[in-house]
Amino acid sequence: MKKTIQLSFLVTLLLVAGLFFSSFGEKHTLAAQKPKFPYKKAGLTERQAAAHLLSRFTYGPKPGQVDEVVQLGLEKWFLQQLTAELPDQDLSKRLAEFPTLKMTNQQMVQTFPQGGQLVRMAVKDGVIEQDKVKAGFADKDAKEEYRQKLGDYLKQKGYRPEGDLYKELISQKILRAIYTQNQLQEILTSFWFNHFNVSLTNKNCSPYILSYERDVIRPNALGQFEKLLLATAKSPAMLAYLDNFKSTVSAESLNPSQKKVEQLKLRALEERQAKDTSAQNMQMLEMVKQAQKKQGLNENYAREIMELHTLGVDGGYTQQDVTQAARVLTGWTINPAIDRYNVRGKNAYSPKRLEAMTKQGYVFENDFVFAANKHDKGRKVVLGKVFPANGGYEEGLELIKMLAHHPSTAKFISRKLAIRFVNDNPPQSLIDKMAKTFTEKKGDIQQVLLTMVASPEFWGKEALREKTKSPFELAISSVRSLNAEVKAPYQLYNWVSKMGERMYYYQAPTGFPDKGTYWINTGSLLNRMNFGLALASQRIPGVSIDLMALNQHREPESAEAALATYSSYLMPERDLQETIKRLTPSLNDPNFSRKVDAAANQHTSMASAGGQEEEEEENEAMMSTPRRGKVKSSGKNLGAGKALSPKALQANNGNNTMLAQVVGIIIGSPEFQRR
Repeated sequence: MKKTIQLSFLVTLLLVAGLFFSSFGEKHTLAAQKPKFPYKKAGLTERQAAAHLLSRFTYGPKPGQVDEVVQLGLEKWFLQQLTAELPDQDLSKRLAEFPTLKMTNQQMVQTFPQGGQLVRMAVKDGVIEQDKVKAGFADKDAKEEYRQKLGDYLKQKGYRPEGDLYKELISQKILRAIYTQNQLQEILTSFWFNHFNVSLTNKNCSPYILSYERDVIRPNALGQFEKLLLATAKSPAMLAYLDNFKSTVSAESLNPSQKKVEQLKLRALEERQAKDTSAQNMQMLEMVKQAQKKQGLNENYAREIMELHTLGVDGGYTQQDVTQAARVLTGWTINPAIDRYNVRGKNAYSPKRLEAMTKQGYVFENDFVFAANKHDKGRKVVLGKVFPANGGYEEGLELIKMLAHHPSTAKFISRKLAIRFVNDNPPQSLIDKMAKTFTEKKGDIQQVLLTMVASPEFWGKEALREKTKSPFELAISSVRSLNAEVKAPYQLYNWVSKMGERMYYYQAPTGFPDKGTYWINTGSLLNRMNFGLALASQRIPGVSIDLMALNQHREPESAEAALATYSSYLMPERDLQETIKRLTPSLNDPNFSRKVDAAANQHTSMASAGGQEEEEEENEAMMSTPRRGKVKSSGKNLGAGKALSPKALQANNGNNTMLAQVVGIIIGSPEFQRR
């Protein structure tokens, strides 16, 4: 008996050790690689190459970061970014103020009820009369009284407004982008979120978006593509956004016994509801009947997993493949425990029922459920692969694995990565190299990126500064380059929205386009210039900067000198001669910022942000000047070549009117828009 225990212990120890060394081996393999970046062949100095790396794999270099990369070594710095294990204590402290980041989906659903659900609960609890809600409000006082009652009910029950969840989601994203040391992981989190897009405009999925980014996208951003694809397929956000949570075997496909079961379920529900003739219960019964009429096969997710997530529009699939894939994925749905209507947190299943359902083929995995009774058990064929009759959950796993490793997927994903990190029209030679690595390394995202950066195409003149910053990238790169202290990140979101990118609100499953032509037009350029001037002059509440500190508290001799000095800080290792020449005339106009503001207000055209418009109060907040930190204008023309007077150098936190205008002009310039 003693020997048996010892043997069992030894086997367990060996298994644990195997897992440890397997995990260590994967990290060690990456660390052991000694890539050589061919930037010298492209005619770049080490510092220029470091600046290029920072422009592509961070949200913009912070002051002195080019020196840090050169000192560490370009290849070593990039490998550090690929492993994403740098300490982030400062960021963690900043994120600690957001309690939602530690909540489960179930806790978020039960804390942030959606508007209609809150009203229904208030009616049920007798706080608000149903008839008055339906009839509307006769006057302003009645409407205000209704809002007051609803607000009091919200606090009494311990709920929070739904908008608070969205604000924390947006604020944490901005803080991560600014302050994380693992910049590449954060950039890829945005890239993959955009690739597997979901939207706050969809109320079915909006409660789950924070955990979607936190638990699904970010942890898998630098891993195996198959794992990432499977995680998105099972996430409640994606299941709800593309309607797969309600995709079931179609009525025509049901056999007689299955049809009888569905009829019995509806009859039992009708009998139960008959005992309660209240308006609310009668309404619920009608909703169930309508839902049952609409239930059946939904092809939305099957189409997008092929067209947008894996194979690409020219990936070699047909409409028949889409239909068959949708049948394979029937029954993939959301755990009822986190249903957005389950605010009161009722348990969906008893332990006995869970055990019985598991025996019937159900699969319960955190927020995901495979509902065996809703799965199409017929024979299917997708892309030539046969799925025999009477299959279950494993069919979906096989389908996702097949799509993740398909040759068309290797090309499609490689091309999208090259567009993001190289230029809007990457060379086919580079895509082929990346796709080859994707296939050989089984979709290892780290290895695909390493192949890309080790290729001459990444360092060629066609890649240098050939990407246009999105509004989000512009805002984040600006505050990083100025070493800004951001206490109110949501204020930056207001500006990002004004410039055309309303984060998390893009409605289409395509996500925001990743090409410069989408972002740049007359109106958007004016808004970008306006943002630069507002940031530099400290007219964005909760964002503070010390412009003089960037120059070691040395005062530039003139506006022209300031333009040259600060251009080199904000755009390191670039040839700035033409840029300075182009920007110099703007320095002679003391009313430059007001003219830009007026011009921006006249242009309503800007890049689409999913069809959503900003709230008026947000627009007002963007241009408000905090009582502290107000920059006073001397009203004098501090033009190029003119010496600065002591009055002109009066500043708050080391800033002055001239310097603010110079830095604002640089941020709004075409050259700063490039990365």
